[in-house]
Amino acid sequence: MLAVGVTGGIGSGKTSVCRVFEQLGVPVYYADERAKSLYVRDVELQKEVKDLLGEMSYLATGEFNREWVKSQVFSDAGLRVKLNELVHPRVFKDFELWCGEMMAAGHAYVIKEAAILFESGADATVDLVIGVVADRSVRMRRVMDRDGLSEAEVEDRMQSQWAQEQWMDRCAFLIHNNGDRSIIEQVHEIHKLLLLRSA
Repeated sequence: MLAVGVTGGIGSGKTSVCRVFEQLGVPVYYADERAKSLYVRDVELQKEVKDLLGEMSYLATGEFNREWVKSQVFSDAGLRVKLNELVHPRVFKDFELWCGEMMAAGHAYVIKEAAILFESGADATVDLVIGVVADRSVRMRRVMDRDGLSEAEVEDRMQSQWAQEQWMDRCAFLIHNNGDRSIIEQVHEIHKLLLLRSA
């Protein structure tokens, strides 16, 4: 079974691309969503996060205080690195276990969607990578419209990720998502090739 990474900068349309793969019956592991779940389920991780960032990291309900944590780590690269060092190994292990389940279910290939696939070293956990790319101005507008953020706030989030030019040549496939080409057609073409490769 092939493990395929899907990555792209904020506002590139990674999730939309992954939804098309899901419609084709391909299981998708959303790394960010799984990490959110681990922040709550993994008691040891909870303790380590509180030691790093303080009690405010979790609400009184035990829920992970995501927005507050984001506000802390986006403005402090050192803290962001330390938090990633806590959570990324757990996500890698969780993905490995999930892949075992998907293989047992007979899937030809699976997808791991991760915004910081290369930055986190998660590209080592997949066989090949699909990059979703779009012009910076297009991505900026999408995120401002979607999240109600200012240009400066989106810029901060973009700065926390590698520029797409840094990783494009490390991808086996690129999906162009400026709105002038159908992502459905591009995904279908790649899907056919991945089925051949995994046969």
